[in-house]
Amino acid sequence: MAAVVSSSAAASSLAKAVQELAINTSAPPEKYIRKEGIGGSPSEFPYLDIPVLDLSLLNSSSPEAEEELKRLRLAFSSCGYCQAINHGIDTSFLDEVHDVTREFFTLPMEEKKKYSRDVDDIDGYGNDTVYSEKQTLDWNDRLYLNVKPENKRKMKVWPENPTTFRKILLDLTAKLENVNEILFKAMAKSLGLEENSFLKQYGEDPIVLSRFNLYPPCPTPDLVLAAKAHGDASAMTYLLQDKQVEGLQALKDDQWYKVPIIPNAIVVNVGDQVEIMSNGIFKSPIHRVVTNPERERMTIAVFFTPDPTSEVKPVDELIDEENPKLYKSVIDYTGNYFKFFQLGKRPLDALKV
Repeated sequence: MAAVVSSSAAASSLAKAVQELAINTSAPPEKYIRKEGIGGSPSEFPYLDIPVLDLSLLNSSSPEAEEELKRLRLAFSSCGYCQAINHGIDTSFLDEVHDVTREFFTLPMEEKKKYSRDVDDIDGYGNDTVYSEKQTLDWNDRLYLNVKPENKRKMKVWPENPTTFRKILLDLTAKLENVNEILFKAMAKSLGLEENSFLKQYGEDPIVLSRFNLYPPCPTPDLVLAAKAHGDASAMTYLLQDKQVEGLQALKDDQWYKVPIIPNAIVVNVGDQVEIMSNGIFKSPIHRVVTNPERERMTIAVFFTPDPTSEVKPVDELIDEENPKLYKSVIDYTGNYFKFFQLGKRPLDALKV
């Protein structure tokens, strides 16, 4: 594996925000150009047929609940995605989350830099950590914040401007925790398991990590990615899409597909940890974000990951002669995830039996 670049080189990645580059340059710097290209104009790709899941039915005893469980299993075993509706989070609150995200990214650069991440740390405002001189960088700025466990919060990088930012983030996390529990239980039931089968592996101190993303316009969208292709190291990922600007794409059967925008739906995808727990039945999708030549895009992602001290492994009931164990047990899977991600590797591949 390539060595981490010196601290001074890593620090330089924070010197110029992509937001500034987008304003002041007519062409991206060479370090953002993907030598292999990205496979054609984003407009050429078809839309992915992602099942729409009614979460109010999953949490009910109605006759329709069984059909919704079947839809859930189909969604997560085919493409790893669903569009969650009737999730119990008010539209007005989702608007607040989008508004406070926009308020932060439109602050003067010097104000945003008050919350810059430390060198070789992900928490805070910045862009790619540079692990290799050969690394191709992503065309985005973001704000990473560890939300749980509470003792992992680095409050110095939690914005105090906008003044409502911290409260809204905590409220969003609490609401998504409810959604996450509903889905964890429903996923187990859809496979004929006891409803707490996956939650048992979640541990006492699960990780909740939030990421606020800004994808500025890019003059050469066919050559630059907003986020390189990757799978999520989380158990589950919840994404609030930009209301108007598309960009998320998913890989299925070696074909890239666009993920459509459904107003007020939450895009949910399986992460590597749930693929392990389900012994490969549920798929952690490879996905990427493409750039737009004219419009910026903002999204909010929240990642739920088991306690790093928990033993995540395939559920015993899902292993038999016809369905052998696919993955090893793992502790602290996320430790080197970000380094693997930036170097274009997938940690999940190292865990296959």
